[in-house]
Amino acid sequence: MKKSIVKYLVKRFLRFDKDQPFIFLSALLAFLGISLGVAVLLIAMALMNGFDNEFKKKLTTMNYPLTIIPKFYASVNEDLLIDLESQFPSLSFSPYIQANIMARSGSKLEGGYLFGVNFKDEIAVNEVIKKSLKNLDVGKFGVIIGKGLQKDFNLYTGDRLMYVFTNLEPGGLSVSPKIKRFKVKGIFDSGLTAYDKAYSYTTLASLQAMLHMPSNQYDGIHIYSDNPHEDIIKIKKILPENVIIKGWWQDNVNFFAALELEKASLFIVLMLIILIASINIISSLLMTVMNRRGEIALLLSLGATKKEIKKTFLFLGIVIGVGGILAGIVFGMSSIWILSTFEIISLPKDVYPTSTLPLDLSIKDFILIVVGSFGIVIASAYYPAKKASEVDVLTVLRNE
Repeated sequence: MKKSIVKYLVKRFLRFDKDQPFIFLSALLAFLGISLGVAVLLIAMALMNGFDNEFKKKLTTMNYPLTIIPKFYASVNEDLLIDLESQFPSLSFSPYIQANIMARSGSKLEGGYLFGVNFKDEIAVNEVIKKSLKNLDVGKFGVIIGKGLQKDFNLYTGDRLMYVFTNLEPGGLSVSPKIKRFKVKGIFDSGLTAYDKAYSYTTLASLQAMLHMPSNQYDGIHIYSDNPHEDIIKIKKILPENVIIKGWWQDNVNFFAALELEKASLFIVLMLIILIASINIISSLLMTVMNRRGEIALLLSLGATKKEIKKTFLFLGIVIGVGGILAGIVFGMSSIWILSTFEIISLPKDVYPTSTLPLDLSIKDFILIVVGSFGIVIASAYYPAKKASEVDVLTVLRNE
């Protein structure tokens, strides 16, 4: 019986009242405001997650999941590479030599890094290089350059590109930089202009010849792993003291910390939309309480308890709020599906890591949005419900 009274009153108070249309209008605005707030929050969080994942994907490729480098002036040798390959057969290893260079074409100069790699091993750890290579025969003093450098220097496959090495070479009574022309054998496109301009790849033999390095010594080893956070601990245990291993995330801590802060700030700001919309719930319920004081007093005098009256207005606020949340979820998820399925918005690929709009809503963010919105709705409905249960029966009926 008690449940039916609460249910009946909730339905009654939700109806449109011709004498008091502003109460219904306020409730409708609260419903629409919460719906819009939830939908915008879902889309915004999906966008933030999508861009985060795209940046991580690109940075993982160009920075490599794991990298072994020597301490101080030591070097990484072939014995260590063989040992790692035998102990971790599931991982892919690519030894490399790195040189700081200035790329020159005519009067244009561009600083960067030239990596000497074994392309057969490199394509196993670098998806970008794998896509750009038509064959593994780059040849001696052949080079793979990024699309950014190719555009700036207006180069094509088969052209010659001069590299000025920072290593100085003695000559007579002075020293001069090493200069060598490399033949462009391929062009890669990582989607990140900074890497496309700075990184170039040649063969191990070519760079070893330029730097006069033994064939069994390297500057480091790049490692591809599907679980780098776990594998870094395993590999660290068997490494000698003269080398260290680092993960790609260790070089980008500040960048991803900034992204997380931006995401948290956006979440708080957009949650304020829902908070502002919930004010309409408070005003709508308070107007309902003031307009229905006589009915509330009469119900209390006929045996209805204060708990039932409080529960009625609490449920009334929950119906408006939860209805808005559900509508916002439907609208938000539909928008995410449409934006991710159809190329409605196209992004400039030279600015962003992807040309299409990346959307990826995590379950954690979805739960936070729903729980946070529901908490705001409950808090908004509680005060009017409490005021409704505190109506003075004698005073109201006397005045009526």
